[in-house]
Amino acid sequence: MRPLARILTCTLTSLCLAGTAQAAKVTRVDIRGLDEAMTTNVRASLSLVDAIDREISGRRLGYLVREAENETREALEPFGYYSPTITVERNRDDEAASVVVISVQPGEPVRVRESAVAIDGAGAEDRYLDREIAAFTPGPGDVFDHAIYEASKARITRRLAERGYFDADFTARRVEVTRAEHAADIDLRWDSGDRYDMGPTTFVQSPKRILRDGIVEHFVYWDEGSYYHQGKLDRLRESLAKLDYFSSIDIEPRPQDAVDGRVPTTVTLTPAKRSIYTSGLSYGTDSGAGVRLGVERRYVNDRGHKALAQVDWAVKRKTLTTQYRIPAFGWIDGWYTLTAQAADEQTDYIDNRRIELVAARNGEINANWNAVASVHALRERWAYEAERRLGIVGPREFRYASYLYPSLRGEYLDTDDRLYPRHGFGGAVMLRGGLQGAGSDANFLQAHVTARHYKGVGERSRLITRGELGHTLTDALVDLPPSLRFHAGGDRSIRGYGWREVGPRIGDDGDKFPVGAKNVLTGSVEFEQYFNEQWGAAVFVDSGSAFNDKPEFRTGVGVGLRWRSPVGPVRIDVARGLDDPDSGFQLYLNIGPDL
Repeated sequence: MRPLARILTCTLTSLCLAGTAQAAKVTRVDIRGLDEAMTTNVRASLSLVDAIDREISGRRLGYLVREAENETREALEPFGYYSPTITVERNRDDEAASVVVISVQPGEPVRVRESAVAIDGAGAEDRYLDREIAAFTPGPGDVFDHAIYEASKARITRRLAERGYFDADFTARRVEVTRAEHAADIDLRWDSGDRYDMGPTTFVQSPKRILRDGIVEHFVYWDEGSYYHQGKLDRLRESLAKLDYFSSIDIEPRPQDAVDGRVPTTVTLTPAKRSIYTSGLSYGTDSGAGVRLGVERRYVNDRGHKALAQVDWAVKRKTLTTQYRIPAFGWIDGWYTLTAQAADEQTDYIDNRRIELVAARNGEINANWNAVASVHALRERWAYEAERRLGIVGPREFRYASYLYPSLRGEYLDTDDRLYPRHGFGGAVMLRGGLQGAGSDANFLQAHVTARHYKGVGERSRLITRGELGHTLTDALVDLPPSLRFHAGGDRSIRGYGWREVGPRIGDDGDKFPVGAKNVLTGSVEFEQYFNEQWGAAVFVDSGSAFNDKPEFRTGVGVGLRWRSPVGPVRIDVARGLDDPDSGFQLYLNIGPDL
Protein backbone atom coordinates (compact mmCIF):
# COMPACT_ATOMS: atom_id res chain seq x y z
CA MET A 1 0.00 0.00 0.00
CA ARG A 2 2.89 2.30 0.51
CA PRO A 3 3.68 2.61 -3.24
CA LEU A 4 0.00 3.33 -3.94
CA ALA A 5 -0.09 6.04 -1.25
CA ARG A 6 3.00 7.58 -2.70
CA ILE A 7 1.46 7.70 -6.18
CA LEU A 8 -1.76 9.28 -4.86
CA THR A 9 0.20 11.94 -2.92
CA CYS A 10 2.25 12.93 -5.96
CA THR A 11 -0.87 13.13 -8.10
CA LEU A 12 -2.67 15.45 -5.67
CA THR A 13 0.41 17.69 -5.34
CA SER A 14 0.69 18.01 -9.12
CA LEU A 15 -2.96 18.98 -9.43
CA CYS A 16 -2.56 21.69 -6.78
CA LEU A 17 0.52 23.11 -8.45
CA ALA A 18 -1.22 23.12 -11.81
CA GLY A 19 -4.09 25.12 -10.38
CA THR A 20 -1.74 27.62 -8.84
CA ALA A 21 0.23 28.04 -12.04
CA GLN A 22 -2.88 28.53 -14.14
CA ALA A 23 -2.64 31.69 -16.26
CA ALA A 24 -4.63 34.75 -15.12
CA LYS A 25 -5.16 38.24 -16.55
CA VAL A 26 -6.17 41.67 -15.23
CA THR A 27 -8.24 43.58 -17.76
CA ARG A 28 -8.79 46.81 -15.81
CA VAL A 29 -7.89 48.54 -12.54
CA ASP A 30 -10.48 51.00 -11.19
CA ILE A 31 -9.53 53.51 -8.47
CA ARG A 32 -12.43 55.13 -6.64
CA GLY A 33 -12.84 57.82 -4.01
CA LEU A 34 -9.88 60.08 -4.95
CA ASP A 35 -9.43 63.31 -6.89
CA GLU A 36 -7.62 63.41 -10.23
CA ALA A 37 -4.13 64.15 -8.89
CA MET A 38 -4.29 61.42 -6.24
CA THR A 39 -5.72 58.92 -8.69
CA THR A 40 -2.92 59.61 -11.16
CA ASN A 41 -0.24 59.13 -8.50
CA VAL A 42 -1.80 55.91 -7.18
CA ARG A 43 -2.15 54.46 -10.66
CA ALA A 44 1.50 55.28 -11.41
CA SER A 45 2.55 53.50 -8.20
CA LEU A 46 0.62 50.26 -8.73
CA SER A 47 2.59 47.24 -9.92
CA LEU A 48 -0.80 45.78 -10.79
CA VAL A 49 -1.27 48.35 -13.57
CA ASP A 50 1.83 47.07 -15.36
CA ALA A 51 0.21 43.61 -15.51
CA ILE A 52 -2.96 44.75 -17.31
CA ASP A 53 -3.75 42.50 -20.30
CA ARG A 54 -0.72 40.34 -19.60
CA GLU A 55 -1.03 36.64 -18.77
CA ILE A 56 0.52 35.94 -15.35
CA SER A 57 0.29 33.11 -12.87
CA GLY A 58 -2.51 33.03 -10.34
CA ARG A 59 0.06 33.14 -7.57
CA ARG A 60 1.64 36.29 -9.04
CA LEU A 61 -1.76 37.94 -9.43
CA GLY A 62 -2.63 37.19 -5.83
CA TYR A 63 0.63 38.81 -4.69
CA LEU A 64 0.00 41.96 -6.80
CA VAL A 65 -3.53 42.31 -5.40
CA ARG A 66 -2.20 42.07 -1.85
CA GLU A 67 0.55 44.63 -2.57
CA ALA A 68 -1.95 47.09 -4.11
CA GLU A 69 -3.09 48.19 -0.64
CA ASN A 70 0.44 49.07 0.53
CA GLU A 71 1.30 50.78 -2.74
CA THR A 72 -1.89 52.85 -2.60
CA ARG A 73 -1.17 53.86 0.98
CA GLU A 74 2.36 55.01 0.11
CA ALA A 75 1.13 56.90 -2.96
CA LEU A 76 -1.27 58.96 -0.78
CA GLU A 77 1.35 60.05 1.77
CA PRO A 78 2.79 62.83 -0.46
CA PHE A 79 -0.66 64.45 -0.35
CA GLY A 80 -0.75 64.39 3.46
CA TYR A 81 -3.01 61.34 3.88
CA TYR A 82 -1.28 58.79 6.11
CA SER A 83 -4.31 56.85 7.45
CA PRO A 84 -6.59 55.98 4.54
CA THR A 85 -9.10 53.13 4.52
CA ILE A 86 -8.41 50.97 1.48
CA THR A 87 -10.44 48.08 0.08
CA VAL A 88 -9.13 45.98 -2.82
CA GLU A 89 -11.62 43.75 -4.62
CA ARG A 90 -11.04 41.34 -7.45
CA ASN A 91 -14.08 40.85 -9.68
CA ARG A 92 -13.82 38.00 -12.18
CA ASP A 93 -15.07 38.54 -15.73
CA ASP A 94 -14.54 34.84 -16.40
CA GLU A 95 -12.30 32.05 -15.11
CA ALA A 96 -9.08 33.80 -16.20
CA ALA A 97 -9.85 37.57 -16.47
CA SER A 98 -10.36 39.95 -13.56
CA VAL A 99 -11.22 43.60 -12.87
CA VAL A 100 -9.55 44.97 -9.74
CA VAL A 101 -11.40 47.75 -7.90
CA ILE A 102 -9.51 49.83 -5.31
CA SER A 103 -11.86 51.88 -3.13
CA VAL A 104 -10.25 54.54 -0.93
CA GLN A 105 -11.46 56.75 1.87
CA PRO A 106 -8.53 59.19 2.36
CA GLY A 107 -9.47 59.89 5.96
CA GLU A 108 -8.20 62.81 7.99
CA PRO A 109 -5.10 64.47 6.48
CA VAL A 110 -1.90 65.19 8.35
CA ARG A 111 -1.58 68.92 9.03
CA VAL A 112 1.42 71.05 9.96
CA ARG A 113 1.49 71.54 13.72
CA GLU A 114 4.82 73.31 14.23
CA SER A 115 6.95 74.97 11.56
CA ALA A 116 10.46 76.19 12.34
CA VAL A 117 11.93 77.56 9.09
CA ALA A 118 14.85 80.00 9.31
CA ILE A 119 18.11 81.21 7.78
CA ASP A 120 21.18 81.85 9.93
CA GLY A 121 24.32 83.77 9.04
CA ALA A 122 24.57 86.87 6.86
CA GLY A 123 21.34 85.98 5.06
CA ALA A 124 19.38 86.43 8.29
CA GLU A 125 19.51 90.19 7.67
CA ASP A 126 18.43 89.96 4.01
CA ARG A 127 14.89 91.31 3.76
CA TYR A 128 14.24 89.53 0.46
CA LEU A 129 15.10 86.19 2.02
CA ASP A 130 12.87 87.11 4.97
CA ARG A 131 10.00 87.40 2.50
CA GLU A 132 10.75 83.92 1.17
CA ILE A 133 10.76 82.50 4.70
CA ALA A 134 7.45 84.24 5.47
CA ALA A 135 5.93 82.80 2.28
CA PHE A 136 7.05 79.23 3.04
CA THR A 137 4.27 76.66 2.62
CA PRO A 138 2.73 74.54 3.95
CA GLY A 139 2.34 76.59 7.10
CA PRO A 140 0.77 75.72 10.46
CA GLY A 141 -2.74 74.34 9.94
CA ASP A 142 -2.12 73.47 6.28
CA VAL A 143 -2.24 69.91 4.94
CA PHE A 144 1.32 68.60 4.76
CA ASP A 145 1.63 68.23 0.99
CA HIS A 146 5.08 66.88 0.09
CA ALA A 147 5.20 68.52 -3.34
CA ILE A 148 4.42 71.97 -1.93
CA TYR A 149 6.96 71.46 0.85
CA GLU A 150 9.73 70.42 -1.55
CA ALA A 151 8.94 73.32 -3.93
CA SER A 152 9.17 75.85 -1.10
CA LYS A 153 12.42 74.35 0.12
CA ALA A 154 13.92 74.41 -3.40
CA ARG A 155 12.76 77.99 -3.94
CA ILE A 156 14.63 79.25 -0.87
CA THR A 157 17.76 77.28 -1.81
CA ARG A 158 17.61 78.80 -5.28
CA ARG A 159 17.09 82.31 -3.91
CA LEU A 160 20.13 81.96 -1.69
CA ALA A 161 22.26 81.18 -4.75
CA GLU A 162 20.66 83.96 -6.80
CA ARG A 163 21.55 86.50 -4.12
CA GLY A 164 25.15 85.42 -3.80
CA TYR A 165 25.09 83.06 -0.80
CA PHE A 166 27.04 80.34 -2.56
CA ASP A 167 28.21 78.64 0.64
CA ALA A 168 24.66 78.14 1.97
CA ASP A 169 23.83 74.69 3.31
CA PHE A 170 21.28 72.97 5.53
CA THR A 171 21.90 72.76 9.26
CA ALA A 172 18.51 71.11 9.91
CA ARG A 173 16.22 69.32 7.50
CA ARG A 174 13.65 67.20 9.27
CA VAL A 175 9.91 66.52 9.20
CA GLU A 176 8.36 64.42 11.97
CA VAL A 177 4.94 62.93 11.23
CA THR A 178 2.81 61.67 14.15
CA ARG A 179 0.19 59.52 12.49
CA ALA A 180 -1.95 59.05 15.61
CA GLU A 181 -2.27 62.83 16.00
CA HIS A 182 -2.42 63.57 12.25
CA ALA A 183 0.34 66.12 12.81
CA ALA A 184 3.61 67.07 11.09
CA ASP A 185 6.39 69.15 12.66
CA ILE A 186 8.81 70.90 10.27
CA ASP A 187 12.36 71.78 11.31
CA LEU A 188 14.18 73.43 8.40
CA ARG A 189 17.20 75.73 8.71
CA TRP A 190 19.99 77.01 6.47
CA ASP A 191 23.32 78.59 7.27
CA SER A 192 23.73 81.15 4.49
CA GLY A 193 27.42 81.83 4.95
CA ASP A 194 28.81 85.15 3.69
CA ARG A 195 27.37 86.94 0.71
CA TYR A 196 29.61 87.22 -2.36
CA ASP A 197 30.09 90.37 -4.47
CA MET A 198 30.31 91.02 -8.19
CA GLY A 199 33.84 90.51 -9.47
CA PRO A 200 35.43 91.35 -12.82
CA THR A 201 33.45 90.67 -16.01
CA THR A 202 35.36 89.30 -18.99
CA PHE A 203 33.93 89.31 -22.51
CA VAL A 204 35.03 86.76 -25.07
CA GLN A 205 33.86 87.12 -28.69
CA SER A 206 34.37 83.76 -30.34
CA PRO A 207 35.28 82.55 -32.91
CA LYS A 208 36.02 86.14 -33.98
CA ARG A 209 35.78 89.61 -32.51
CA ILE A 210 33.19 91.79 -34.28
CA LEU A 211 32.70 94.70 -31.85
CA ARG A 212 34.88 96.97 -29.83
CA ASP A 213 35.07 96.00 -26.18
CA GLY A 214 33.47 99.27 -25.10
CA ILE A 215 30.23 98.47 -26.93
CA VAL A 216 29.45 95.36 -24.89
CA GLU A 217 31.18 96.48 -21.69
CA HIS A 218 28.79 99.42 -21.52
CA PHE A 219 25.99 97.07 -20.53
CA VAL A 220 27.75 96.07 -17.32
CA TYR A 221 25.80 98.64 -15.33
CA TRP A 222 26.95 97.52 -11.87
CA ASP A 223 30.18 98.42 -10.07
CA GLU A 224 32.72 95.75 -9.26
CA GLY A 225 32.46 95.03 -5.57
CA SER A 226 28.70 95.59 -5.40
CA TYR A 227 26.64 92.74 -4.02
CA TYR A 228 26.09 89.70 -6.21
CA HIS A 229 22.66 89.09 -7.70
CA GLN A 230 21.66 86.79 -10.55
CA GLY A 231 19.19 89.44 -11.75
CA LYS A 232 22.11 91.64 -12.79
CA LEU A 233 23.38 88.94 -15.12
CA ASP A 234 19.87 88.31 -16.45
CA ARG A 235 19.52 91.99 -17.30
CA LEU A 236 22.91 91.92 -19.03
CA ARG A 237 21.76 88.96 -21.13
CA GLU A 238 18.56 90.76 -22.16
CA SER A 239 20.45 93.92 -23.12
CA LEU A 240 22.96 92.00 -25.24
CA ALA A 241 20.19 89.97 -26.90
CA LYS A 242 18.33 93.13 -27.94
CA LEU A 243 21.38 94.31 -29.86
CA ASP A 244 20.89 91.36 -32.24
CA TYR A 245 24.61 90.99 -32.86
CA PHE A 246 25.05 87.50 -31.39
CA SER A 247 23.59 84.07 -32.08
CA SER A 248 24.34 82.85 -28.55
CA ILE A 249 25.17 84.51 -25.23
CA ASP A 250 26.73 82.37 -22.51
CA ILE A 251 27.11 84.06 -19.11
CA GLU A 252 29.03 81.98 -16.57
CA PRO A 253 29.56 83.21 -12.99
CA ARG A 254 32.45 81.37 -11.33
CA PRO A 255 32.02 81.43 -7.54
CA GLN A 256 34.63 78.66 -7.23
CA ASP A 257 37.23 81.17 -8.53
CA ALA A 258 36.16 84.03 -6.25
CA VAL A 259 38.94 86.17 -4.76
CA ASP A 260 38.19 88.11 -1.58
CA GLY A 261 34.54 87.18 -1.96
CA ARG A 262 34.24 88.62 -5.50
CA VAL A 263 32.78 86.34 -8.18
CA PRO A 264 34.33 86.66 -11.65
CA THR A 265 32.02 86.29 -14.65
CA THR A 266 32.87 85.22 -18.18
CA VAL A 267 30.56 86.26 -21.00
CA THR A 268 31.08 84.29 -24.21
CA LEU A 269 29.50 85.88 -27.29
CA THR A 270 29.10 84.02 -30.56
CA PRO A 271 28.51 86.41 -33.52
CA ALA A 272 25.33 85.99 -35.51
CA LYS A 273 25.30 85.84 -39.28
CA ARG A 274 26.29 89.29 -40.47
CA SER A 275 23.77 89.70 -43.31
CA ILE A 276 20.08 88.81 -43.28
CA TYR A 277 18.26 88.45 -46.60
CA THR A 278 14.47 88.41 -46.71
CA SER A 279 11.98 87.84 -49.50
CA GLY A 280 8.29 87.19 -49.82
CA LEU A 281 5.17 87.50 -51.90
CA SER A 282 2.19 89.66 -51.02
CA TYR A 283 -1.29 90.45 -52.21
CA GLY A 284 -3.74 93.17 -51.19
CA THR A 285 -7.07 94.18 -52.67
CA ASP A 286 -5.79 97.78 -52.85
CA SER A 287 -2.17 97.14 -53.75
CA GLY A 288 -2.41 94.07 -55.99
CA ALA A 289 0.19 91.31 -56.25
CA GLY A 290 3.65 92.16 -55.06
CA VAL A 291 7.07 91.04 -53.96
CA ARG A 292 9.13 92.07 -50.91
CA LEU A 293 12.92 91.98 -50.87
CA GLY A 294 15.24 93.12 -48.12
CA VAL A 295 18.77 92.95 -46.77
CA GLU A 296 20.03 93.90 -43.32
CA ARG A 297 23.58 94.17 -42.03
CA ARG A 298 23.57 93.31 -38.33
CA TYR A 299 26.91 95.05 -37.88
CA VAL A 300 28.45 97.36 -40.48
CA ASN A 301 31.60 98.03 -38.45
CA ASP A 302 33.12 97.34 -35.03
CA ARG A 303 31.19 100.30 -33.60
CA GLY A 304 27.99 98.29 -33.92
CA HIS A 305 26.30 100.33 -36.66
CA LYS A 306 23.45 98.64 -38.54
CA ALA A 307 22.04 99.14 -42.05
CA LEU A 308 18.82 98.05 -43.74
CA ALA A 309 17.37 98.26 -47.25
CA GLN A 310 13.93 96.98 -48.21
CA VAL A 311 11.70 97.26 -51.25
CA ASP A 312 7.97 96.45 -51.41
CA TRP A 313 7.01 96.33 -55.08
CA ALA A 314 3.32 95.76 -55.84
CA VAL A 315 1.19 96.55 -58.86
CA LYS A 316 -0.45 99.64 -57.33
CA ARG A 317 1.80 100.49 -54.38
CA LYS A 318 5.59 100.64 -54.16
CA THR A 319 7.85 101.53 -51.24
CA LEU A 320 11.63 101.76 -50.93
CA THR A 321 13.11 102.09 -47.43
CA THR A 322 16.70 102.54 -46.31
CA GLN A 323 17.78 102.84 -42.69
CA TYR A 324 21.00 103.37 -40.74
CA ARG A 325 21.21 102.82 -36.96
CA ILE A 326 23.87 103.74 -34.44
CA PRO A 327 23.80 102.46 -30.83
CA ALA A 328 23.16 105.21 -28.29
CA PHE A 329 24.16 104.94 -24.64
CA GLY A 330 23.68 108.44 -23.27
CA TRP A 331 20.73 109.04 -20.89
CA ILE A 332 18.87 105.84 -21.86
CA ASP A 333 20.07 102.97 -24.01
CA GLY A 334 18.66 102.92 -27.52
CA TRP A 335 19.44 103.88 -31.10
CA TYR A 336 20.04 106.88 -33.30
CA THR A 337 18.22 106.12 -36.54
CA LEU A 338 18.23 107.80 -39.94
CA THR A 339 15.51 106.57 -42.31
CA ALA A 340 14.78 107.52 -45.91
CA GLN A 341 11.61 106.29 -47.60
CA ALA A 342 10.14 106.80 -51.05
CA ALA A 343 6.57 105.66 -51.79
CA ASP A 344 4.42 105.60 -54.90
CA GLU A 345 0.69 104.71 -54.94
CA GLN A 346 -1.36 104.50 -58.11
CA THR A 347 -4.89 103.26 -57.33
CA ASP A 348 -8.40 103.87 -58.57
CA TYR A 349 -8.84 106.77 -56.18
CA ILE A 350 -5.44 108.43 -55.70
CA ASP A 351 -2.18 109.23 -57.46
CA ASN A 352 0.33 109.76 -54.65
CA ARG A 353 4.10 110.04 -54.34
CA ARG A 354 6.02 110.74 -51.18
CA ILE A 355 9.60 111.16 -49.98
CA GLU A 356 10.28 111.28 -46.24
CA LEU A 357 13.45 111.62 -44.17
CA VAL A 358 13.29 110.77 -40.45
CA ALA A 359 15.97 111.31 -37.82
CA ALA A 360 15.05 109.56 -34.57
CA ARG A 361 16.35 108.68 -31.13
CA ASN A 362 14.63 105.86 -29.27
CA GLY A 363 15.27 104.36 -25.87
CA GLU A 364 13.87 102.00 -23.27
CA ILE A 365 12.75 104.03 -20.25
CA ASN A 366 11.91 100.96 -18.14
CA ALA A 367 10.59 97.43 -18.55
CA ASN A 368 7.24 98.71 -19.89
CA TRP A 369 7.89 102.04 -21.60
CA ASN A 370 9.79 102.79 -24.81
CA ALA A 371 10.08 106.34 -26.15
CA VAL A 372 10.86 107.65 -29.64
CA ALA A 373 11.69 111.29 -30.40
CA SER A 374 12.04 112.15 -34.09
CA VAL A 375 12.15 114.92 -36.68
CA HIS A 376 10.42 114.40 -40.04
CA ALA A 377 11.03 116.07 -43.39
CA LEU A 378 8.17 115.23 -45.77
CA ARG A 379 7.58 116.10 -49.38
CA GLU A 380 4.35 114.73 -50.87
CA ARG A 381 2.47 115.03 -54.15
CA TRP A 382 -1.08 113.79 -54.60
CA ALA A 383 -4.26 113.98 -56.64
CA TYR A 384 -7.62 112.30 -56.04
CA GLU A 385 -8.99 110.64 -59.16
CA ALA A 386 -12.53 111.68 -58.18
CA GLU A 387 -11.47 115.35 -58.22
CA ARG A 388 -10.08 114.89 -61.70
CA ARG A 389 -13.32 113.31 -62.94
CA LEU A 390 -15.33 116.11 -61.37
CA GLY A 391 -13.04 118.72 -62.95
CA ILE A 392 -11.88 120.13 -59.61
CA VAL A 393 -8.28 119.61 -60.79
CA GLY A 394 -6.82 119.06 -64.24
CA PRO A 395 -5.86 115.65 -65.66
CA ARG A 396 -2.19 116.13 -64.77
CA GLU A 397 -2.59 118.58 -61.92
CA PHE A 398 -1.31 117.74 -58.42
CA ARG A 399 -1.28 119.19 -54.96
CA TYR A 400 2.10 119.50 -53.24
CA ALA A 401 3.01 119.72 -49.59
CA SER A 402 6.24 120.13 -47.63
CA TYR A 403 6.35 119.59 -43.87
CA LEU A 404 9.13 119.69 -41.32
CA TYR A 405 7.89 118.67 -37.89
CA PRO A 406 8.93 116.95 -34.65
CA SER A 407 7.20 113.88 -33.25
CA LEU A 408 7.17 112.23 -29.83
CA ARG A 409 5.90 108.70 -29.36
CA GLY A 410 5.58 106.57 -26.24
CA GLU A 411 4.91 102.82 -26.37
CA TYR A 412 3.70 100.81 -23.36
CA LEU A 413 3.59 97.05 -22.99
CA ASP A 414 2.80 94.90 -19.96
CA THR A 415 1.92 91.31 -20.79
CA ASP A 416 2.47 87.75 -19.65
CA ASP A 417 3.41 86.59 -23.16
CA ARG A 418 4.38 88.72 -26.16
CA LEU A 419 3.56 85.99 -28.66
CA TYR A 420 0.19 84.91 -27.25
CA PRO A 421 -0.88 87.14 -24.34
CA ARG A 422 -3.63 85.94 -22.05
CA HIS A 423 -3.35 88.88 -19.69
CA GLY A 424 -1.84 92.09 -20.87
CA PHE A 425 -2.14 95.67 -22.01
CA GLY A 426 -0.35 97.48 -24.81
CA GLY A 427 -0.71 100.93 -26.22
CA ALA A 428 0.95 103.91 -27.85
CA VAL A 429 0.65 107.68 -27.58
CA MET A 430 1.89 109.92 -30.39
CA LEU A 431 2.11 113.73 -30.52
CA ARG A 432 3.39 115.67 -33.55
CA GLY A 433 2.99 119.10 -35.05
CA GLY A 434 4.41 121.70 -37.42
CA LEU A 435 4.41 125.47 -37.86
CA GLN A 436 3.80 127.41 -41.05
CA GLY A 437 6.93 129.33 -41.94
CA ALA A 438 9.13 126.91 -39.96
CA GLY A 439 9.41 124.27 -42.67
CA SER A 440 5.69 123.40 -42.91
CA ASP A 441 3.05 124.61 -45.35
CA ALA A 442 0.40 124.87 -42.60
CA ASN A 443 0.02 124.85 -38.84
CA PHE A 444 -1.08 121.55 -37.35
CA LEU A 445 -0.99 119.70 -34.06
CA GLN A 446 -1.96 116.04 -33.95
CA ALA A 447 -2.46 113.48 -31.18
CA HIS A 448 -3.08 109.77 -31.67
CA VAL A 449 -3.71 107.10 -29.01
CA THR A 450 -4.11 103.35 -29.52
CA ALA A 451 -4.69 100.65 -26.90
CA ARG A 452 -5.22 96.89 -26.80
CA HIS A 453 -6.25 94.78 -23.79
CA TYR A 454 -6.23 91.00 -23.32
CA LYS A 455 -8.10 89.07 -20.65
CA GLY A 456 -8.03 85.30 -20.31
CA VAL A 457 -11.43 83.69 -19.80
CA GLY A 458 -11.18 80.10 -18.64
CA GLU A 459 -8.32 77.93 -19.83
CA ARG A 460 -8.65 78.40 -23.60
CA SER A 461 -10.57 81.61 -24.17
CA ARG A 462 -9.61 85.28 -24.50
CA LEU A 463 -11.50 88.54 -24.58
CA ILE A 464 -9.70 91.16 -26.68
CA THR A 465 -10.66 94.83 -26.72
CA ARG A 466 -9.05 97.47 -28.89
CA GLY A 467 -9.47 101.21 -29.23
CA GLU A 468 -8.12 104.15 -31.24
CA LEU A 469 -8.53 107.90 -30.85
CA GLY A 470 -6.96 110.63 -32.98
CA HIS A 471 -7.46 114.39 -33.26
CA THR A 472 -5.95 117.11 -35.44
CA LEU A 473 -5.90 120.84 -34.73
CA THR A 474 -5.57 122.76 -38.01
CA ASP A 475 -7.37 125.38 -40.08
CA ALA A 476 -5.96 124.06 -43.33
CA LEU A 477 -6.98 120.42 -43.67
CA VAL A 478 -6.90 120.76 -47.43
CA ASP A 479 -3.17 121.45 -47.21
CA LEU A 480 -2.45 118.35 -45.14
CA PRO A 481 -1.17 115.49 -47.33
CA PRO A 482 -2.93 112.10 -47.14
CA SER A 483 -0.15 110.60 -45.02
CA LEU A 484 -0.93 113.10 -42.22
CA ARG A 485 -4.70 112.53 -42.26
CA PHE A 486 -6.67 109.90 -40.37
CA HIS A 487 -8.42 107.01 -42.11
CA ALA A 488 -10.61 104.13 -40.93
CA GLY A 489 -11.45 100.70 -42.31
CA GLY A 490 -9.44 97.54 -42.81
CA ASP A 491 -8.03 94.71 -40.70
CA ARG A 492 -6.38 96.97 -38.08
CA SER A 493 -9.34 99.31 -37.87
CA ILE A 494 -12.94 98.38 -38.82
CA ARG A 495 -13.15 94.91 -40.33
CA GLY A 496 -15.95 94.48 -42.84
CA TYR A 497 -14.87 97.62 -44.73
CA GLY A 498 -12.06 98.14 -47.18
CA TRP A 499 -8.81 99.87 -46.27
CA ARG A 500 -9.52 103.61 -45.67
CA GLU A 501 -13.13 103.13 -46.80
CA VAL A 502 -14.75 104.80 -43.77
CA GLY A 503 -14.65 108.61 -43.57
CA PRO A 504 -15.25 111.78 -45.64
CA ARG A 505 -15.54 111.00 -49.33
CA ILE A 506 -15.77 112.71 -52.68
CA GLY A 507 -17.05 111.57 -56.07
CA ASP A 508 -20.26 110.58 -57.76
CA ASP A 509 -23.09 109.00 -55.77
CA GLY A 510 -22.22 105.56 -56.97
CA ASP A 511 -18.44 106.01 -56.97
CA LYS A 512 -17.13 107.88 -53.92
CA PHE A 513 -13.61 107.73 -52.53
CA PRO A 514 -12.15 108.60 -49.11
CA VAL A 515 -9.97 111.68 -48.62
CA GLY A 516 -8.97 111.31 -44.99
CA ALA A 517 -10.13 113.28 -41.95
CA LYS A 518 -9.06 115.37 -38.97
CA ASN A 519 -10.29 112.84 -36.40
CA VAL A 520 -10.65 109.11 -35.93
CA LEU A 521 -12.45 106.99 -33.35
CA THR A 522 -12.61 103.19 -33.55
CA GLY A 523 -13.18 100.29 -31.18
CA SER A 524 -13.34 96.50 -31.27
CA VAL A 525 -14.50 93.62 -29.08
CA GLU A 526 -13.36 90.10 -29.94
CA PHE A 527 -13.82 86.72 -28.27
CA GLU A 528 -11.50 83.81 -29.03
CA GLN A 529 -12.11 80.18 -28.12
CA TYR A 530 -9.40 77.57 -28.67
CA PHE A 531 -10.47 73.96 -29.07
CA ASN A 532 -6.99 72.53 -28.44
CA GLU A 533 -3.42 73.81 -28.12
CA GLN A 534 -3.28 74.95 -31.77
CA TRP A 535 -6.68 75.65 -33.29
CA GLY A 536 -9.41 78.09 -32.32
CA ALA A 537 -12.09 80.42 -33.61
CA ALA A 538 -13.18 84.00 -32.97
CA VAL A 539 -16.19 86.28 -33.28
CA PHE A 540 -15.87 90.06 -33.27
CA VAL A 541 -17.58 93.41 -33.64
CA ASP A 542 -15.72 96.52 -34.89
CA SER A 543 -17.11 100.04 -35.06
CA GLY A 544 -15.91 103.59 -35.58
CA SER A 545 -15.45 106.49 -37.93
CA ALA A 546 -12.95 108.90 -39.44
CA PHE A 547 -14.53 112.36 -39.47
CA ASN A 548 -14.02 116.11 -39.53
CA ASP A 549 -16.92 117.46 -37.46
CA LYS A 550 -19.43 114.76 -36.53
CA PRO A 551 -18.76 111.02 -36.65
CA GLU A 552 -20.87 108.71 -38.79
CA PHE A 553 -20.21 105.37 -37.17
CA ARG A 554 -19.86 102.24 -39.25
CA THR A 555 -20.01 98.74 -37.77
CA GLY A 556 -18.67 95.44 -39.03
CA VAL A 557 -19.12 91.92 -37.68
CA GLY A 558 -17.32 88.72 -38.51
CA VAL A 559 -15.82 85.38 -37.58
CA GLY A 560 -12.26 84.15 -37.69
CA LEU A 561 -10.01 81.09 -37.62
CA ARG A 562 -6.98 81.01 -35.29
CA TRP A 563 -3.87 78.84 -35.58
CA ARG A 564 -0.83 78.86 -33.31
CA SER A 565 1.72 78.04 -35.97
CA PRO A 566 5.44 77.40 -35.37
CA VAL A 567 6.22 80.92 -36.66
CA GLY A 568 3.57 82.68 -34.58
CA PRO A 569 -0.19 83.21 -34.51
CA VAL A 570 -2.06 83.07 -37.81
CA ARG A 571 -5.43 84.86 -38.01
CA ILE A 572 -7.91 84.52 -40.86
CA ASP A 573 -11.02 86.73 -40.58
CA VAL A 574 -14.14 87.09 -42.68
CA ALA A 575 -16.24 90.19 -41.97
CA ARG A 576 -19.19 92.13 -43.38
CA GLY A 577 -20.08 95.76 -42.87
CA LEU A 578 -23.58 96.52 -41.58
CA ASP A 579 -23.83 100.06 -42.95
CA ASP A 580 -23.86 99.87 -46.75
CA PRO A 581 -20.18 99.08 -47.43
CA ASP A 582 -18.87 99.46 -50.98
CA SER A 583 -17.84 95.82 -51.14
CA GLY A 584 -19.23 92.55 -49.88
CA PHE A 585 -17.53 90.21 -47.46
CA GLN A 586 -13.94 91.13 -46.62
CA LEU A 587 -11.20 88.54 -46.07
CA TYR A 588 -8.19 89.33 -43.87
CA LEU A 589 -4.99 87.37 -43.20
CA ASN A 590 -2.52 88.28 -40.45
CA ILE A 591 0.62 86.42 -39.38
CA GLY A 592 2.67 87.37 -36.34
CA PRO A 593 2.44 88.33 -32.66
CA ASP A 594 -0.64 90.07 -31.30
CA LEU A 595 1.44 92.82 -29.69
